[in-house]
Amino acid sequence: MKRNFDAKLVKWGKTEFRKPLMIRGARQVGKTYSVCKFGKNHFETFIKLDFERDRTVHRIFQGDLRTENLIRELEIHTNTRIRPGKTLLFFDEIQESERALLSLRYFYEEIPELHIIAAGSMLEFTLSTISFPVGRISFEWLRPMTFYEFLHASGKEILADNLPCISNFNPISNTIHLKIIEQLKLYFLTGGMPEAVKRYCQTGSLTQSFSVHEEIYESYLQSLVKYNKRADIDSLDHLMRSIPSHVGSQIKYTRLNPDQRIEKTKKSLQILERALFLHIIRSTDATGLPLNASASSKVMKPLFLDIGLMQYHCGIHPSDILNANDLANVYRGALAEQFVGQELLAAGGSENFKIFYWSRAKKSSSAEVDYLYAKNGRIFPIEVKSGPAGKLKSLHIFMNEYPNVKKGYVMSPIVFERQTVDKLMFIPVYTRFV
Repeated sequence: MKRNFDAKLVKWGKTEFRKPLMIRGARQVGKTYSVCKFGKNHFETFIKLDFERDRTVHRIFQGDLRTENLIRELEIHTNTRIRPGKTLLFFDEIQESERALLSLRYFYEEIPELHIIAAGSMLEFTLSTISFPVGRISFEWLRPMTFYEFLHASGKEILADNLPCISNFNPISNTIHLKIIEQLKLYFLTGGMPEAVKRYCQTGSLTQSFSVHEEIYESYLQSLVKYNKRADIDSLDHLMRSIPSHVGSQIKYTRLNPDQRIEKTKKSLQILERALFLHIIRSTDATGLPLNASASSKVMKPLFLDIGLMQYHCGIHPSDILNANDLANVYRGALAEQFVGQELLAAGGSENFKIFYWSRAKKSSSAEVDYLYAKNGRIFPIEVKSGPAGKLKSLHIFMNEYPNVKKGYVMSPIVFERQTVDKLMFIPVYTRFV
């Protein structure tokens, strides 16, 4: 399946001043598949080392980390010549070997012309515990498949290429809109996990993609226990099943799991965030950039890994989505908010691969705006709604409190007669963040 990420790999491969590339992303989002396809299509030789399945390769990195020794050992181990500029060396599941991680700096310093890519399913846990070679590694994120990628995978390339873009928005006809909404409903059900999309595209059966969702859940739970020996499996299991129902809502530890101590719930939530099973969206203000500078450590709401996994674990019946006249009303609007957040995160986030929103807690007039989006040094509030401008109370409060913000977006699954009202622009929920 074609991924937007493929172009990033090609660009990296052609960069003159290239560093080893570290691919970050959750389990089963397609990291290994993309790298293997890239290696086989763009290099004379491609060598993949799986540090999880082949434990013997660990011995190569236990001793001397001089690159000439490592190259010789790796050539013997794989029975393949390693030629800089001609060979792609792929270290898969590299979190299993801290010494292999450390070796990346030496490859960069001594053989910069050698193409090296590293990836790992639970890489974030290792990166937080070792002295990593900062400045000697490039990073790229791979997320679940976007709606645009889903359309390409399901043979709807022309429709995909007609999706509007937020940076250069052009209205679309009602006929095209309805065609896109038909496919968007299917994406809400299958989600963007590559295996679930593949099963649906091959069989045309949504039930087949649902079975993948359960398989992914089980594999995550087993991996979390493996990489966190002290983790409470019951607490993790409870949060993994309950967090999807909290998407779009501010969360408190006491409400997430009333029967557990706050410290245990907080620890489990941190584990799930580090495993990239969820993304914590933090409240911030719009007084200036960077958004992270004023982000709260206490006011937050969750974004789930994938909308398909979310609807599956929330127990939403497929007919509720397929028969919906307005997707923004399904499951209290949480699915539409998850979709926009997931698309925003795949495009780089509100800022530096993180997502933020705005919240004001006042007894008389509390308010909340779903997302804040920073682009070209400017801040844009985003609301995911179905109603007209008159119902956008929080967004109007925000625009009044921050007069320097020149434009706000309302993203909706329905078509509005007017695209712009005052400082608000009404755009389809499937508008791409490019």
